Amino acid sequence: MLNVIKLGEFMISSGPVEDRLAIRELVDSYNDAVMRLDGEAWASNWMDDGIWSLPGVGEVAGKAKFYPMWQQAMSAFSFVGFFASAGPIIVTGDTAHGTWYQQEFLHMKAGGKQTITGRYEDDYVRKDGRWYFAKRVYAVLDRQVTE
Repeated sequence: MLNVIKLGEFMISSGPVEDRLAIRELVDSYNDAVMRLDGEAWASNWMDDGIWSLPGVGEVAGKAKFYPMWQQAMSAFSFVGFFASAGPIIVTGDTAHGTWYQQEFLHMKAGGKQTITGRYEDDYVRKDGRWYFAKRVYAVLDRQVTE
Protein backbone atom coordinates (compact mmCIF):
# COMPACT_ATOMS: atom_id res chain seq x y z
CA MET A 1 0.00 0.00 0.00
CA LEU A 2 1.22 3.49 -0.77
CA ASN A 3 2.03 6.11 1.83
CA VAL A 4 -0.90 8.34 2.68
CA ILE A 5 -0.38 12.01 3.38
CA LYS A 6 -2.10 13.09 6.60
CA LEU A 7 -3.06 16.61 7.54
CA GLY A 8 -3.92 16.51 11.24
CA GLU A 9 -6.34 13.60 11.53
CA PHE A 10 -7.44 13.76 7.88
CA MET A 11 -5.93 11.97 4.90
CA ILE A 12 -5.71 14.03 1.74
CA SER A 13 -5.32 13.12 -1.90
CA SER A 14 -2.08 13.76 -3.72
CA GLY A 15 -0.66 13.48 -7.21
CA PRO A 16 -1.66 15.04 -10.52
CA VAL A 17 -5.29 16.16 -10.62
CA GLU A 18 -5.76 14.72 -14.12
CA ASP A 19 -4.75 11.26 -12.84
CA ARG A 20 -7.04 11.51 -9.82
CA LEU A 21 -9.89 12.51 -12.16
CA ALA A 22 -9.13 9.56 -14.44
CA ILE A 23 -9.26 7.23 -11.42
CA ARG A 24 -12.60 8.73 -10.38
CA GLU A 25 -13.84 8.05 -13.91
CA LEU A 26 -12.59 4.46 -13.61
CA VAL A 27 -14.66 4.00 -10.45
CA ASP A 28 -17.64 5.66 -12.16
CA SER A 29 -17.27 3.26 -15.09
CA TYR A 30 -17.14 0.29 -12.71
CA ASN A 31 -20.23 1.46 -10.82
CA ASP A 32 -22.14 2.16 -14.02
CA ALA A 33 -21.39 -1.36 -15.26
CA VAL A 34 -22.61 -2.84 -11.95
CA MET A 35 -25.84 -0.86 -12.09
CA ARG A 36 -26.46 -1.94 -15.70
CA LEU A 37 -25.46 -5.55 -14.85
CA ASP A 38 -22.99 -5.32 -17.75
CA GLY A 39 -20.27 -7.86 -17.09
CA GLU A 40 -18.13 -7.04 -20.11
CA ALA A 41 -18.01 -3.36 -19.17
CA TRP A 42 -17.27 -4.30 -15.54
CA ALA A 43 -14.41 -6.61 -16.55
CA SER A 44 -12.89 -3.99 -18.88
CA ASN A 45 -11.91 -1.92 -15.83
CA TRP A 46 -9.54 -4.61 -14.50
CA MET A 47 -6.01 -5.69 -15.28
CA ASP A 48 -5.98 -9.32 -16.43
CA ASP A 49 -3.85 -10.25 -13.40
CA GLY A 50 -5.94 -8.16 -11.01
CA ILE A 51 -6.88 -9.27 -7.51
CA TRP A 52 -10.39 -9.00 -6.09
CA SER A 53 -10.82 -9.58 -2.36
CA LEU A 54 -14.26 -10.07 -0.84
CA PRO A 55 -15.49 -10.87 2.67
CA GLY A 56 -15.96 -14.60 3.11
CA VAL A 57 -14.10 -15.32 -0.14
CA GLY A 58 -10.67 -13.79 0.32
CA GLU A 59 -8.36 -12.86 -2.53
CA VAL A 60 -9.08 -14.17 -6.00
CA ALA A 61 -6.24 -13.55 -8.46
CA GLY A 62 -6.88 -13.13 -12.16
CA LYS A 63 -9.84 -11.64 -13.99
CA ALA A 64 -10.49 -15.00 -15.66
CA LYS A 65 -11.19 -16.44 -12.19
CA PHE A 66 -13.17 -13.66 -10.55
CA TYR A 67 -15.24 -12.52 -13.54
CA PRO A 68 -17.39 -15.72 -13.45
CA MET A 69 -17.89 -15.14 -9.70
CA TRP A 70 -19.15 -11.63 -10.43
CA GLN A 71 -21.53 -12.93 -13.13
CA GLN A 72 -22.94 -15.55 -10.79
CA ALA A 73 -23.40 -13.06 -7.93
CA MET A 74 -25.07 -10.48 -10.15
CA SER A 75 -27.51 -13.04 -11.56
CA ALA A 76 -29.28 -13.03 -8.17
CA PHE A 77 -30.32 -9.36 -8.47
CA SER A 78 -33.22 -7.73 -10.28
CA PHE A 79 -31.91 -4.25 -9.40
CA VAL A 80 -28.63 -2.85 -8.16
CA GLY A 81 -27.99 0.71 -7.04
CA PHE A 82 -24.23 1.18 -6.59
CA PHE A 83 -22.85 4.56 -5.52
CA ALA A 84 -19.35 5.57 -4.44
CA SER A 85 -17.97 8.39 -2.35
CA ALA A 86 -14.25 9.08 -2.66
CA GLY A 87 -11.77 8.99 0.14
CA PRO A 88 -8.14 9.91 -0.58
CA ILE A 89 -6.56 9.06 -3.94
CA ILE A 90 -2.76 8.94 -3.84
CA VAL A 91 -1.00 8.89 -7.24
CA THR A 92 2.68 8.02 -7.55
CA GLY A 93 3.75 7.79 -11.18
CA ASP A 94 1.96 4.93 -12.91
CA THR A 95 0.53 3.46 -9.70
CA ALA A 96 -2.01 4.77 -7.24
CA HIS A 97 -4.06 3.85 -4.19
CA GLY A 98 -7.57 4.97 -3.35
CA THR A 99 -10.26 4.51 -0.74
CA TRP A 100 -13.95 4.48 -1.65
CA TYR A 101 -17.07 4.24 0.47
CA GLN A 102 -19.79 2.32 -1.32
CA GLN A 103 -23.57 2.37 -0.92
CA GLU A 104 -25.35 -0.68 -2.37
CA PHE A 105 -29.08 -1.09 -2.79
CA LEU A 106 -29.78 -4.67 -3.86
CA HIS A 107 -33.14 -6.14 -4.89
CA MET A 108 -33.06 -9.92 -4.95
CA LYS A 109 -34.85 -11.83 -7.73
CA ALA A 110 -36.02 -14.29 -5.08
CA GLY A 111 -37.47 -11.42 -3.01
CA GLY A 112 -36.07 -9.23 -0.30
CA LYS A 113 -33.67 -6.33 -0.32
CA GLN A 114 -30.27 -5.52 1.10
CA THR A 115 -28.68 -2.18 1.82
CA ILE A 116 -24.94 -2.35 2.29
CA THR A 117 -22.36 0.26 3.19
CA GLY A 118 -18.86 -0.87 2.35
CA ARG A 119 -15.34 0.32 1.77
CA TYR A 120 -12.96 -0.46 -1.09
CA GLU A 121 -9.20 -0.13 -0.71
CA ASP A 122 -7.91 -0.04 -4.27
CA ASP A 123 -4.58 -0.25 -6.03
CA TYR A 124 -4.44 1.06 -9.59
CA VAL A 125 -1.99 0.85 -12.42
CA ARG A 126 -1.73 2.96 -15.57
CA LYS A 127 -1.15 1.00 -18.76
CA ASP A 128 -1.02 2.55 -22.21
CA GLY A 129 -2.34 5.83 -20.80
CA ARG A 130 -5.38 4.31 -19.05
CA TRP A 131 -5.95 3.50 -15.38
CA TYR A 132 -7.10 0.01 -14.33
CA PHE A 133 -7.85 -1.77 -11.10
CA ALA A 134 -4.89 -3.90 -10.02
CA LYS A 135 -6.48 -4.82 -6.69
CA ARG A 136 -9.77 -4.13 -4.91
CA VAL A 137 -10.25 -5.15 -1.29
CA TYR A 138 -13.85 -4.84 -0.13
CA ALA A 139 -15.04 -4.67 3.47
CA VAL A 140 -18.67 -4.55 4.56
CA LEU A 141 -19.18 -1.82 7.16
CA ASP A 142 -22.95 -2.29 7.60
CA ARG A 143 -25.62 -4.56 6.10
CA GLN A 144 -29.39 -4.26 6.44
CA VAL A 145 -31.64 -7.03 5.10
CA THR A 146 -35.41 -6.75 4.58
CA GLU A 147 -37.83 -9.44 3.50
